[in-house]
Amino acid sequence: MDILRTEGLYKIYNEGGANPVQALKPLDLHIEQGVFYAIIGRSGSGKSTLLQILGGLDRPSGGKLYIEDQSVFDLSNSELCRLRRRRIGFVFQAYNLLEEHTVKENILMPLHLDGRDADREFLDELVEALEIGDKLDRYPDQLSGGEQQRVAIARALVTKPAILLADEPTGNLDPKTGDQVLRHLKTVAARFGQTILLVTHDMEIAAMADRTIRLHGGEVVEARENGAAPAAG
Repeated sequence: MDILRTEGLYKIYNEGGANPVQALKPLDLHIEQGVFYAIIGRSGSGKSTLLQILGGLDRPSGGKLYIEDQSVFDLSNSELCRLRRRRIGFVFQAYNLLEEHTVKENILMPLHLDGRDADREFLDELVEALEIGDKLDRYPDQLSGGEQQRVAIARALVTKPAILLADEPTGNLDPKTGDQVLRHLKTVAARFGQTILLVTHDMEIAAMADRTIRLHGGEVVEARENGAAPAAG
């Protein structure tokens, strides 16, 4: 079942200006529920632009985006904010933790901002799966980079989003720590039935996903199951 799909989605920066740039050509994507996707491509291929639009952080120049059959950009700004808070989780290269708050407070911040109470049983499962249960009373500057990123993942997942969007989440980590963080991410998302779309330029990271989408020049040039032979060209 598709949890997310696009119809003719495209993005042009400086549209109508002297030097327009087409970051994305019309895309028709079908993203299935519970699947881990890697989005790969060289710098400038449109990866991050696509992720920003899929997360409702940027608007396309045209086309449609549906999440759970809801036409995202037909929503009002307040409805779009609510959709992002409740149905989409974000993990970025920068951890973006609040230094003056404890690990537990950082994790629970999205729920606090949305006026919701935590599901304590789910929270316990989440921090156990990410192996940060003994870090809840610490502050970010008392954690390693890998631990901070696991806290960021917990914060992204605590709202039980349908979709987790990750943009180069291991870019600030050494290869060994990055590999551990990704394995935690994959395990936890699978355990709780979340869909992952992860942007990376690293083929070893992409190989950990279930499926790979390759962009070039703002368009999809390959979409395949991992383990299948790459398409010619």
